[in-house]
Amino acid sequence: MKKTLGRRAILIAGPTASGKSALAIRLAQTLDGVVVNADSMQVYRDLRIITARPSLEEERQVPHRLFGHVDAAENYSVARWLADVGREITMIEAEGRLPILVGGTGLYFRALTEGLSDIPAVPEAVRAELRAWAEGRTAEEIHARLEAVDPSTAARLRPSDPQRNLRALEVFMATGKPLSAFHDSRSGAVLDVASCVAVFLEPDRDALRQRIDTRFETMMDSGAMEEVEALMVRGLDPALPAMRAHGVPGLIRALRGEISVAEAVAIGKADTRRYAKRQHTWFRHQAPEFEWVRVEEAEGRVHEFSS
Repeated sequence: MKKTLGRRAILIAGPTASGKSALAIRLAQTLDGVVVNADSMQVYRDLRIITARPSLEEERQVPHRLFGHVDAAENYSVARWLADVGREITMIEAEGRLPILVGGTGLYFRALTEGLSDIPAVPEAVRAELRAWAEGRTAEEIHARLEAVDPSTAARLRPSDPQRNLRALEVFMATGKPLSAFHDSRSGAVLDVASCVAVFLEPDRDALRQRIDTRFETMMDSGAMEEVEALMVRGLDPALPAMRAHGVPGLIRALRGEISVAEAVAIGKADTRRYAKRQHTWFRHQAPEFEWVRVEEAEGRVHEFSS
């Protein structure tokens, strides 16, 4: 039986390696909940180890949904996740259980509670033309083209993120309008955040950095290199999200003999630490409705908010 009173769901956000998954499992055991993934990398079935997806043992403890259900060859979008999570939440609620959404992808949580911008569909011909142009070009060249036609969006996107820059270019080519022109019109929200418990786990920064480094070493000991090698031999487009998961590009370079394994590990750790910093910044400025709680106090605070 669902034990929370008047709350539709629990939303647990936080930086990578902050202990979100462990908290979600404990709450699901106590509150008859179902853990639902809100992490854009843990959707890929090819990358259980390098994305720190819940283990098979953890998945057996309580029901888990939307983990590892997408092939790495797919470019899984926020819109697809929103459609998938909407169906899952409906089914979980029909079972009389509590959805517990957990992850560090801010755009997933924003879409969940605010919906998506009403951007017109991009014709396949436009998409194909742009992808053909982008083939063989650097991320910086792609960003420069976006900057020339949509400087406001280009200023918000990292030059090293070709996928999102290409998406913005697609919208401009299809509509003649910058992506920012559609941001004020949103629809499709699944949950009202006011009806949920929404927390952001706030670990000690020094402890988090150490935990990130230790976890990466543990992942290497658990077969991360072999997992990435299996992905590499598929010959997938390096611009795909799964190919850019933290640790993957460096380990592929090591497998090709371009750098040492030690260098690849150092790159993976540094990239993950920088990502954790960006997560802190994004949720601080973009998700003020999330209550920031210390990791060691989180479980008690969630129960307090829920009652």
